[in-house]
Amino acid sequence: MNAIRWVFFDIGSTLVDEEEAYKHRIRDMIEGTSVTLDQFWDKRIQYAKEGFNGDQKAIEHFGLSKTPWHSEDEAPFPDCEQTLAALCRQGYRLGIIANQEPGARERMDAWGLGQYFSVIASSAELGVSKPDPAIFRLALEQADCTPENAVMVGDRLDNDIRPAKKLGMKTIRIRKGLAIYMKPSCEAEVPDFTVDNLSQILSIPCLIEDRL
Repeated sequence: MNAIRWVFFDIGSTLVDEEEAYKHRIRDMIEGTSVTLDQFWDKRIQYAKEGFNGDQKAIEHFGLSKTPWHSEDEAPFPDCEQTLAALCRQGYRLGIIANQEPGARERMDAWGLGQYFSVIASSAELGVSKPDPAIFRLALEQADCTPENAVMVGDRLDNDIRPAKKLGMKTIRIRKGLAIYMKPSCEAEVPDFTVDNLSQILSIPCLIEDRL
């Protein structure tokens, strides 16, 4: 059995709660229109359940224009730091593989989380985005880790689970954000494990057995 040495995380809707940031963007987009926040929110969920990019399809449906993202409204999930600290105590190395605007390391540091991550592979800095497997390979190279010795934790089946699984990484889906409505479109999008919050990762068999 290949021992897991590294645990990689997505950021949005995985480590960080983005709901208030989404609502802020929606309020900006609908300002001056007859569209309400509830109408937009319900429509994005409807499209997500149908297998579409819920946000983009809702924007198109209402004829709106995308406005800037409010990263100041993001906040780590309540069990984020305790889970990261526990994984580090157990001897795991931690990394990030995420589609992010510039400054991912600085944002992690501002939340007091940067100390836990040895590798932060951000699309803005690397010039490549998920689901391109290249960003996963770059992160693994920085970690000096083989795919078989790593696990990817993320909310999206298309961006996180499928490319990581195809490379040979173990995968953990966290059911958060709009991606909670996604359903696997192929075998490669079926995660090895599914959790509802970060702290449940600590009970996953592949991590526990590795430390027995």
